[in-house]
Parts: sequence; structure tokens; C-alpha cells
Amino acid sequence: MMNEIDLKKELEASRMIIAAQREQIMNLETKVSSLESKLLILLKLLEGQSVKKDSHNSSLPPSSDFYNPKTKSLRAKSDRKSGGQLGHDGTTLKMSTSPTTITDLKSDYCSECGTSLVDSTYVLKASRQVIEVPPIVPIYNEFRQYSCECPHCKHNQIADFPLGVNAPIQYGSTVESLVSYLSVYQYVPFGRLQNLFTQVFSLPLSQGTVGNILQRTAIKCEGVYQIIKTQIAESQVVGSDETSAKVNGAKWWIWVWQNILNTFIVASNNRGSETINSIWENGLPNAVLVTDRWAAQLKSITKGHQICLAHLLRNIIFLDESEKHPYSPQFKQFIIDVFDARKKLILQKTPYQFDHKDAISLETRLNQLLLMTIDKQIYPNTLTFQLSMLKLRNHLLPCLYNLDIPPDNNGSERAIRNIKVKQKVSGQFKSGQNAFCIIRSVIDTLRKRGVEVLPSLNLIIKLQPV
Repeated sequence: MMNEIDLKKELEASRMIIAAQREQIMNLETKVSSLESKLLILLKLLEGQSVKKDSHNSSLPPSSDFYNPKTKSLRAKSDRKSGGQLGHDGTTLKMSTSPTTITDLKSDYCSECGTSLVDSTYVLKASRQVIEVPPIVPIYNEFRQYSCECPHCKHNQIADFPLGVNAPIQYGSTVESLVSYLSVYQYVPFGRLQNLFTQVFSLPLSQGTVGNILQRTAIKCEGVYQIIKTQIAESQVVGSDETSAKVNGAKWWIWVWQNILNTFIVASNNRGSETINSIWENGLPNAVLVTDRWAAQLKSITKGHQICLAHLLRNIIFLDESEKHPYSPQFKQFIIDVFDARKKLILQKTPYQFDHKDAISLETRLNQLLLMTIDKQIYPNTLTFQLSMLKLRNHLLPCLYNLDIPPDNNGSERAIRNIKVKQKVSGQFKSGQNAFCIIRSVIDTLRKRGVEVLPSLNLIIKLQPV
């Protein structure tokens, strides 16, 4: 039989074992809770990784959507049928009122009885036209320089060649403008240009000659190029963007600054503020600059900024698909409502005043979104986006208070896309990237002003002989 002392010792030992087991259970419960939290975070991250970025939820171009050939439009589904809408004016090939040649078709004999119809009266029944392109043959304009002796002072007077006629044989403005037009505007590579001029125009050009012509054209366009820059600097609204480009194997950057009437494109080996400061020494103090969230652009000296809402819409769609925090669909709807509000303002031709009830409503919604609580562990990318919006809060809605400010940067993206198309066709710039930017700036500016490109380019080249 156990005595009282042994019983107390056994009871105390049992209590210690129970206490140790309780502590162990508590530790295990804490560890399980921690592992569950980590597992939830990992599942969220894995779910986010399963959402791939493409053109509908990022700034990637549609051409990069290899895994998903069908691009998803950001536009809401319309109830309209595809194709031309009712009342749309169609176009068709029209006959010329002044044909180059006319061939009268008259029958000499009756096909039924064989009687001669030579002396009969003919009535016009119908006419048809066939369009042909004449053979293209170069025109060689020869200038002959003569001299004569002055009968009074015996001076040997020699006539001057026309301005710009500097060599025994050279290409005229029509050749230079056509080469520039086809290369820079139509993206025809040097090799194909060489074949085109040889086979179609009967004018053999080497690829080196094509490059030299583009360099000369750029020099002749320099004056117009600087005028474009000056007008951009004086503008009240300017859009800007940049994209990468390969130059002889090295990574360069093509920058654009544009407005409704002008496009100014620059090639640089730097993507930072150094490029902006070297081009715009005094900044753009009169302008509201419309850009994406690239830091160098936001550091520009300007009157104000407008962040591209189309970029933000794609960003928030990705966050909604990947991390699924309630903030994302709410912010997405907010951007859509801003676009809708602006459409109504444009129809009314009246921007918001700051005390307008609809403006106050949108501003309040934006503030509430910026103050929403987001768990950093579970929704890290959504929180990062929210903090970015908080920093850029005053750059989101200027487009509602000034209708000259667009809510997106589509104009700059259209201007910069030309460089990507050029490189898709030609691969990269071996050299001549600066010439391309100058000529393309002039061409895009002409297009924005509704001026025909080829005749105007020819006139610029003709008036600026080098």
C-alpha cells in the first residue's frame, strides 16, 4: 500500500505531466494556426501566379498573347451587329469623268444577217473603264552650264546651276521624298526598297544609298522638327511615352511627346530623367503631362499630371483576377464610372466644377478606396497599387475638370507603336535611329494636321537643298 507521501509525489508528477502536455498542445495549436495562415498566403500566391499577364490586364501588346490568341476587349459588350451600321455611307470604285483614252466599240456587220452597218447611226449604249498603271521611267533633268565673254569688260561669265544641283549626277526631291515615305511611313525595309526601285521604277539604288538619302532628308526636316518641339514646349496638354528599341544590338529608348497637332520623337540610350532634362531644359511648365506611372515622367517639371486611366484599368483587372481583394472590383468600377462621366461632360461641352455634386461623389469614392484596409501578407500587390494611388491621388481626375486633358495616353501609345512596327519588319536599327525619329515626327505631325504626307515631304526636301 502506498503511503500518503508517495501518493502526493505521484499526484504532483501527474500534474507536471498534464501541465507539460497542455503547454505542448498550446504550442502545437499556435504552430497549426501559423501554418494555416502561411498556407493561405501560399495558396493566394499560387492562385495569383496562375493568372497570366496579357494585353487585357497589363501593358503587354496583343502580339505577346501567344498562349491566348483571342484577345479580350476592355469594352463592354454592345448590342450592335458587327460590320457597317445602318446609315453608314459605303464607298465603291468610281469611273473617271475624263478618261485618258477612249475606244469606241462599233459593229461593222449585223451578227444575225451579215448586213454592213458602216453607214448606220450608232447610239451609245454603255461604257466601261479599266484602270492601268503606266510604265514608270525615271526622268533625267539635265542642266547645261554655259559661259560667254562680256563684250564690254571681257569677263568670262559662267551661268549658275540651280540651288541644290551640286553634283554631276544626283537624286532629286521626288526620289528622296519617296524613299523616306516608303521607309519611315510604310516601314519598307532597305532590301525591299532596293528591289522596288530597281524593278518598278527602273532606278537601281543600293541599300547604302537608301541610308544616305534618309540622313539627308532628316537634315532637311530639322527646321520643321525644331518648330514641332517649340510648339510642344508651349502646349497646355502634352502626352508622353517611351519604348525600348534595338540599335545595333544595344538597348535604346524611343521617347515621344505629342499633342493634338504635333508629334515629337527622340531616340536615346537612356530611359531616365537624364533624357528628359537634356531635351526639355526648362521642363514643360505650361503643360499638364499625360503619362503612365513611370517615375522619370512623373519627375518632369510641369504644370500638372494626368495618370493614364486605361493603364490603371488593365493593372486593376490583373489584381482582381490574381489576388481577388474587394478593393480591385470597386476601383475598376470607379475608373469605368470616370470614363462614363467624362463622355457625358464631352456631350454637354462643360467640365465639372469642384463643387458639382457628381464631382464631389467621385472624389469621395476615391478617398474611401484609398483608405480601405488591405492585408499586406495576403494581398501584397493590391496594397502596393493602393499606396501608389494614394501617392498619385491628385493626378487621377484632372481630366474631369479640363476636357482638353484626355483620361488616357492612347495618343502617345499610337505614336510610339510605329517604332515597334518598324522593328517587327526590319528587326533593329543598324544606325539611322535619329533620322527615323526626325522624319517620323514630321510625317505624324503632317497627318495630325490633315495634310497629305508625300507632297508635303517632297516640298520640304525641295525647299531645303543640302
